[in-house]
Amino acid sequence: MSQAQHPFGIDFGGTGIKGAPVDLDKGDFANDRERISTPKSSTPDAIAEIFVDLLAKFPDSDAPVGVTVPGIVRHGVVRSAANIDMSWIGTDADKLFTKATGRAVHVVNDADAAGLAEVRYGAARGQSGLVILTTLGTGIGTAMLNDGVLVPNSELGHLELDGHVAEKRTANSAREKDELSMQAWAERLQAYYRHLERLFTPDLFVVGGGISKRAAEFLPMIDLDTQIIPALLLNRAGVVGAALHAAEA
Repeated sequence: MSQAQHPFGIDFGGTGIKGAPVDLDKGDFANDRERISTPKSSTPDAIAEIFVDLLAKFPDSDAPVGVTVPGIVRHGVVRSAANIDMSWIGTDADKLFTKATGRAVHVVNDADAAGLAEVRYGAARGQSGLVILTTLGTGIGTAMLNDGVLVPNSELGHLELDGHVAEKRTANSAREKDELSMQAWAERLQAYYRHLERLFTPDLFVVGGGISKRAAEFLPMIDLDTQIIPALLLNRAGVVGAALHAAEA
């Protein structure tokens, strides 16, 4: 299959917008990834212009495009904006980006995209039952997949734990802000994952986000009844999962 026939994945984040065509047989980029810095004005219209520029760096194609968004997405409409411009709320992003790019665009929550990628190609491949992926970053993103089928917009980073929104004390940003040792942070993670375990009784936890590269420094200190393992796709998960979502939308 030529590069132009592969679905395209775009990972839209607070600091950078990354994109590449994705080979769904391999679960990897079909060409080198391109990155454009996220502008200060990250309104939907401004981001749509950047998507046009990003796609122009690759051969012309009519293959679908998948886009991650750090917010709740229902039927292509963005319903929350915790870490992006408030003008995203209520935006039909599928419609806006499809019109701007001239290609079929399908938007998905960023953690859900990572979960799709890890279940199809990564750490949770072949896992039956309930898998909960968590991305530990500025906040905590989550994806729930039951027998490989996504239950979208789980947002379990916003659960209340000990009187606090869980991600405010447990995300990687909280580790950095509070200058926690890995052991002290692992104690907070222990409480968080135990809480998820009590609520959902999953078969597997997968831990993603940039800090997952250092999983050996903190995961062994977390004692659960459920197996907990690091993600495998790392910073490729968003792009790969977005393209997978678009191809199957």
